[in-house]
Amino acid sequence: MSESEISFPSNDLVDLLAEYKFGHVIDGSVDLGGESRFTLVNPCTGKPFAQVPLGSSADVDRAVEAARRALPGWRRLTPSRRADHLLALASIIDEKRALFAQLESMNVGKPTVTSYAEIAGAAGTLRFMAGAIRTVQTPAADEYVEGFLSLVRREPLGVVGAITPWNFPLSTAIAKLAPALAAGNTVVLKPSELTPLTTALFADLARTVLPAGVLNVVLGTGPSVGKPLGSHPDVDVISMTGSVATGAALSKAGADTLKHLRFELGGKTPVIVFDDADLDQAVATVRTAAFYNCGQCCGAATRVLCQDSVQEEFVRRLREAVGSLRVGQPDEGHHIEVGPLVSQAQLEKVESLVQGAVSAGATVQAGGQRVSGTDGFFYEPTVLNNIPAGTAILQEEIFGPVVTIETFTDEAEAIALANNTDFGLVASVWTENTRRALRVIDELEQGTVEVNTALVAPVEMPFGGFGMSGLGYENSSYSIDDLSRKKHVVIAK
Repeated sequence: MSESEISFPSNDLVDLLAEYKFGHVIDGSVDLGGESRFTLVNPCTGKPFAQVPLGSSADVDRAVEAARRALPGWRRLTPSRRADHLLALASIIDEKRALFAQLESMNVGKPTVTSYAEIAGAAGTLRFMAGAIRTVQTPAADEYVEGFLSLVRREPLGVVGAITPWNFPLSTAIAKLAPALAAGNTVVLKPSELTPLTTALFADLARTVLPAGVLNVVLGTGPSVGKPLGSHPDVDVISMTGSVATGAALSKAGADTLKHLRFELGGKTPVIVFDDADLDQAVATVRTAAFYNCGQCCGAATRVLCQDSVQEEFVRRLREAVGSLRVGQPDEGHHIEVGPLVSQAQLEKVESLVQGAVSAGATVQAGGQRVSGTDGFFYEPTVLNNIPAGTAILQEEIFGPVVTIETFTDEAEAIALANNTDFGLVASVWTENTRRALRVIDELEQGTVEVNTALVAPVEMPFGGFGMSGLGYENSSYSIDDLSRKKHVVIAK
């Protein structure tokens, strides 16, 4: 089935929501939990539509114990055998791609075509990691000291505790578990309590492929599941995507046992538009890269730095482009480009940041308020400029459909503005001058720098940030390195 053939909601989705019981997956079995439940809200309507178990520290204990028991058998499998399991998981996603996409759209509120592409990408990540684990490299075995042969063994770190966010639920879960499983680790994963459904369904289906205990999923909140997972003495690694505050708390929780940490904590992407940039292409790219997933993306191109000589023209063109964005619910059709924010709390945060900027003197060029006539969490695609320096919206990650525009006079000021943030995840540079692009790349404190494009993250390349944007890498073979230990073996000849 192609993305253009997806209907929403399909009979499969209606039947799934009516009959399927979403639960924890622990030691190869689905666990529906006790009386404690968590209610999920449809972002498009603001109304409850499902309930899932609210896990506890006892559930975390059982899941970690299962992962620890499964570890010796899983790590002893050859890389090719583990790769076969990952390829089988990818096939499961392919077979249920439309259903996963519809479920993701209902839970997160994103357009179905967007969800479909993300689900396809998750399967691609599994396939890449299946190949990567069979080709990972170590230093050449050799006699570096005369009479002694040295070689390096690559071993798993152990039990990985993975904590995933609500904006890309299944694709982020796969980005964490695929390299972990490929490297021979076992996993206990906590999805966001707001959007757990696709992860829970995937874990259930994965039971037909993986040995019991290799992948465990515990549903619940940060206090009920995330905190005990982060401090558990038998968890060797914490891999988390989320806020800086959560990353700091998990760092402290794991300090006593010196856990390995892998954090992707967000960004504040500067999009630097120089006076020689192709403005039509820059505007078209910002229109997509800033409002993809309603701006709820750590690499969203929502902070534009525009050279003063072209700022007026750039603002005019962007205002027109943003005005053409089609906002609505996923069931309205494949033409919908922007859905709602994920929750009432996120809507209120975005609204507060915009109102604070306007109160400080910012000019609203487009949007600037909630979408009227709906009970869902919709906010208009918004463009702001003339924002006073130091305003919160210029420093904090907005995570909503809002673009801010600042101006600079020369290259040095552009670099200074771009680096004037605690985050260092992604930057985008727009210029036809190759030498200028190379100079700016050298100076930017960002883990990814894109030239004349934005929001491009192939699984073959590392994705990670500097500063407060995190530790370690998602994607690429570097993520397998992050989840492996290297043992130097010396043999006397």
